[in-house]
Amino acid sequence: MWFEQWQQGVTMNRITQYFAIFGSAAILFLSGCGGLGPKTIPRDRFNYATAISNSWKNQMLLNMVKIRYADTPVFVDVASVISQYALEGEISLGASWSDGLYGDSQNVGGSGKYRDQPTITYAPLIGKKFSESLMTPIPPPAIFFLIQAGWPVDFVFRTCVQTINNIHNRSGAQTNLREADPEFYRLISLLREVQKSGAVGMRIETGPEKEIATVFTFRAKNISPEVVTKIRSAKRILGLNPDLREFKVVYGSTPRDDRELAVLSRSMLEIIVEMASYIDVPEEHIAEGRTYETLIDQMDVSEEFGPLITIYSAKVSSKRGDEFVGVRYRDHRFWIDDRDLRSKRMFSFLMLLFSFTESEKAYAPVVTIPTG
Repeated sequence: MWFEQWQQGVTMNRITQYFAIFGSAAILFLSGCGGLGPKTIPRDRFNYATAISNSWKNQMLLNMVKIRYADTPVFVDVASVISQYALEGEISLGASWSDGLYGDSQNVGGSGKYRDQPTITYAPLIGKKFSESLMTPIPPPAIFFLIQAGWPVDFVFRTCVQTINNIHNRSGAQTNLREADPEFYRLISLLREVQKSGAVGMRIETGPEKEIATVFTFRAKNISPEVVTKIRSAKRILGLNPDLREFKVVYGSTPRDDRELAVLSRSMLEIIVEMASYIDVPEEHIAEGRTYETLIDQMDVSEEFGPLITIYSAKVSSKRGDEFVGVRYRDHRFWIDDRDLRSKRMFSFLMLLFSFTESEKAYAPVVTIPTG
């Protein structure tokens, strides 16, 4: 009798220990579940940002290559990302015993489930949004604001301006292949030196009929004689009044008088076409008529300017260096070298311009998502 009572006591002690152990485990499990949501923010925010950024870079380069081959570009935006998490668990405990010497038994059980269910919405650029984002010329005031913000004037003009006061930039589009006017490079070189001295500025004015006007100004005080000479030379090339310091910025190729800066700016699609003209396409593709020959402007090989961007190509099986961005098209790989700072800057500037031209922004609705 005493042995059976002792055996039952041992069994009860075991059961109590099991309940204590698994009860503690349940508490820890539930407390961990309650903290799942905040822990996902640092990880997901940067992981999704990196993934979206890389996909945009790849999409932009791929569309540049497709345009060079007269293929149809397709732009797809990531409209929203909603990531939902669920962490579920269940613990079951049980015990049974009998009066027999070996009749006691115990059983425990547990189950858990983790689910990551992201919902990503894609929005292709078509119709009105495509025309407004890609085919609408960049407003000339926005170009001068970039210069005011510190972007080099030669870099901005070579990228965004087709003509200024009827002085033509390089055009690499197959339908309008032409080298830049010699005066264009002379002009942007002078303006770059004047910009370095801090002698250029911008001002916004409201006219008598409440129209908004952008005024480009040359500073006259506290500048060196060399800068004064360069300003006069720039005015002479542009056909501006040499006695004035302020000039109205308008959209167009030809100014109405010597008081205007007429800027025929490019659209994002035109800029992408221009960048595509710098791609180092395979010679066999040119010979086979798959694409057109690259225009080599005299200043593209000069020491002062050089090409705006360099995009390499090689067979997929060929060895390549470090890639800043790269895509596969047909049987070749096209990429920008990560050690080419000039090309990386140009490509990043292109992405910045693309974000500027978004005519309307569609915001996803505010959604409360359970995370555990």
